[in-house]
Amino acid sequence: MNKRKFWSFAALIAGFTFYFLLNEPGTANAMHIMEGFLPVGWAVFWWVAFLPFFTLGVLKLKKMTKDNPELKLLLGLAGAFTFVLSALKMPSVTGSSSHPTGTGLGAVMLGPLPMSVIGSVVLLFQALLLAHGGITTLGANAFSMAVAGPFAGYAVYKLLMKVNGREKLAVFMAAAVADLMTYVVTSVQLAVAFPAADGGVLASLIKFGGIFAVTQIPLAISEGLLTVLLWNWLKSYNPNELSLLKRQTKGGSL
Repeated sequence: MNKRKFWSFAALIAGFTFYFLLNEPGTANAMHIMEGFLPVGWAVFWWVAFLPFFTLGVLKLKKMTKDNPELKLLLGLAGAFTFVLSALKMPSVTGSSSHPTGTGLGAVMLGPLPMSVIGSVVLLFQALLLAHGGITTLGANAFSMAVAGPFAGYAVYKLLMKVNGREKLAVFMAAAVADLMTYVVTSVQLAVAFPAADGGVLASLIKFGGIFAVTQIPLAISEGLLTVLLWNWLKSYNPNELSLLKRQTKGGSL
């Protein structure tokens, strides 16, 4: 592994992170469901749904780092990539905001269970430092971005690699699908919590999904392209670590 190249890239990621910490506004109307927005019952429900994935993810990460401690650098890179991309909030034409998620890369490298831990830690820091999301809604936000997105992206990656073996296409689709699935699940979460007076949950789902789709589809495509570029960089400078990760996830292990 070329440590100089790795740390130069890590410094770039850290620089972007520091920039957004300094320039992020105190409040945020973004994809993450804000503090106190969900009814208590739904907030508790999504916490309960998320925690089993988090527990399994912690066990998976402990095993990975115990067997191969050198993988900790790639874990940090996956976390930094997710933090920076998901902090890039962009105004949408609907008056809300939208952003990439960055979880597709980690799902491809590590599998979806480790990303349930990494993604939730990212969301916790964003809630505390950037007022982006919240603590009561952390379970809901983590389920959509750290569970549903990575699992969907990982499934698409494994399927495409099995069907045609085109790695770059598989990585692109994994990142894009992980991004889009996050917003699909968020739309469902908001729809079931706030059904429309006329049309119920379905009408509300169409409304929220339509709002997110305007900005999120092009963002998902952009995230897919960026993830492929980073994947190529990792293959050039960290082939040994990626090979270790590939062996650990071989055979469909999560």
